[in-house]
Amino acid sequence: MCGRFDQSQTARHYANVFGWTDAVFDSESGPTTNAAPGTYRPVLHVQDGEHRVDDVFWSYRPRWAEGKIPITINARLEKLGSSYWSRLLKNGRGIVPAEGWYEWTGEKGHKQPWHIHRKDHEPLFLLALANFGPFEENRAEAGFVLVTDDASGGMLDIHDRRPVVMNAEDAALWLSPALTPQQALELARHAAVAAESFDWYKVSKKVNNASADGPQIARPLDDQDDEA
Repeated sequence: MCGRFDQSQTARHYANVFGWTDAVFDSESGPTTNAAPGTYRPVLHVQDGEHRVDDVFWSYRPRWAEGKIPITINARLEKLGSSYWSRLLKNGRGIVPAEGWYEWTGEKGHKQPWHIHRKDHEPLFLLALANFGPFEENRAEAGFVLVTDDASGGMLDIHDRRPVVMNAEDAALWLSPALTPQQALELARHAAVAAESFDWYKVSKKVNNASADGPQIARPLDDQDDEA
């Protein structure tokens, strides 16, 4: 799964790196090294032919599912073809840019956080699904989820699932309205950045606190004064 991510550059920086110098912004979110569910984060998407960067609530549940299905923050790639996700797969594809994400290992109460990132330190473009419409009863109606897949290779010793990350070119194709849902699903299955392109290191347990922020919590543990 992916329960936190490092989005420590500005939304405008990520849009420029993505090649969207013409993007329309409706984003006031500042950079954070510890983006948590239940917060608004910038999401890249295409709407009415425009390249847009909008702040979207990280957590999703459609209004009809209240009391039936829990609010979720991730969507399993193998389940994107289901009726639950079909509308968002057709009209709600997005990209969440980031520097990395966090996973935890160890026993409950003693879990160690890790920062996972590209070896070349290029930005990550995480596949997302979102309802970009307004909410009427609760914020999760108009939220987003990150698409996850089975981890592979050496990443299994960190976590058994990971967000689907694409290079900028494939991520732009994921956003294209010309892509059918089935084509988008096939792209997600076959164009993800390979596990061997990632590296990871231990970080301070300060990241366990969702309100903690600042560049120090994303640094390798060996570069920090303590683990608290």
